Amino acid sequence: MKTFSAKPAEVEKKWVLIDAQGLVVGRLASLIAMRLRGKHLPTFTPHVDLGDNVIVVNADKVVFTGNKYEDKVYYWHTGYPGGIKERTARKILEGRFPERVLEKAVQRMLPRGPLARKQMTHLKIYAGATHPHEAQQPVALDVAALNRKNARA
Repeated sequence: MKTFSAKPAEVEKKWVLIDAQGLVVGRLASLIAMRLRGKHLPTFTPHVDLGDNVIVVNADKVVFTGNKYEDKVYYWHTGYPGGIKERTARKILEGRFPERVLEKAVQRMLPRGPLARKQMTHLKIYAGATHPHEAQQPVALDVAALNRKNARA
């Protein structure tokens, strides 16, 4: 029996819609990362982009478990000496771009490299309940129903 290897020309991408309201960030991010890479498919091939296009709405209503909402700190460096910056998850979620919390969580769960950067372009995150991708007819995925730990009341 030969090992199956998917070809980029044979890939058929689906559109998936996820409502993130009340969902736990880490669990949601791991599910999205798996979908973006295509690991949920039996034809998974590590070097081919065969994952789905994922649309996430209500990204500003995601939740953290424990004290992470107050205590989790995101760091970045400006590139200048002494240029380390930090911001808590609360400041980001209450700030101008709350969807960045989920975006960074997914990005850091993907392997680094050109393929992962391409796969990140297939992730569309919106803070509100509306999105401009109705023409693609996305299929809704109920993440809360997959496991009771995925959602917080």
